[in-house]
Amino acid sequence: MDLNYLHTFREVAARQSFTKAAEELGYAQSSVTTQVQKLEMDYGVKLFERYGRGLRLTKSGEELLKYAIQMLELYHQSKEKLTKQGGGTLSIGAIDSLAAYFLPSVIHQLRTKHEDLIIRLQPDREDSIVNKVREGEYDLGLILENKPQDSSLNWISIREEPLLLIARPDHPLLAEPVIELEQLADAEWIMTEDSCNYRLMLEKVLRASGIPLRIGLELGNPEAIKRYVMSGTGISLLPRMVAEEEIKRGELAILPFTHPDIRLDIQIVVHPKKWLSHSLRDAIELLKSES
Repeated sequence: MDLNYLHTFREVAARQSFTKAAEELGYAQSSVTTQVQKLEMDYGVKLFERYGRGLRLTKSGEELLKYAIQMLELYHQSKEKLTKQGGGTLSIGAIDSLAAYFLPSVIHQLRTKHEDLIIRLQPDREDSIVNKVREGEYDLGLILENKPQDSSLNWISIREEPLLLIARPDHPLLAEPVIELEQLADAEWIMTEDSCNYRLMLEKVLRASGIPLRIGLELGNPEAIKRYVMSGTGISLLPRMVAEEEIKRGELAILPFTHPDIRLDIQIVVHPKKWLSHSLRDAIELLKSES
């Protein structure tokens, strides 16, 4: 069997599309289709089924994907071992805020050191990142977490990332020397998606004190959240790195509020059996140096 077929199969599974996989791989779509069909003939099973306008893996396809990831990993491991090079592909899953505001300098340093390295940075949800690290789809994950949710994985804490309550510079709450939880009862919140760790943390604290959470707008993108906070009366909870530039420019202000149960660390998550290639080892060291 040609390992390229497994690589193509993995790309189709990741993108749920023959067309998108062909664009990524630089193949004609017919070539991608043919390679998948040859795999199906070899195994005697159907690997994909139509689902609306897209594709999804069959049960057999899900099983093969697990093996394909391992087989391709072993191939890259053997190749790097024999050639002593740091090339290949590095797949990183990260939440939006870390992908946009924390990783760029690390990625630049890594690319400078490993010119032949292909880096796939996938913005994703916390729970999805942990699952994909566990399944071997991501080489490493980067999330904000205070209590690692899966003890079977290896967690490396980089540093605490302060969570700030932000508002427009003319927001009435800025007149308060210290904001207590009760004063947030009437606040209009511009919130992240409901799976976000720091939103869940805030909700838990407010709920424990009987404080209602009045959500004016829910957005999945931190840039969009900042813009809506700057243009309205809402407030939001965001990592410091996300709002740092706007705070320095005076476009956003920090509300005088802290709570001991609202804190998160930047965490690296890696599978304990993951083979550490030169590039993956360097990536981890560069991330740790950002503490």
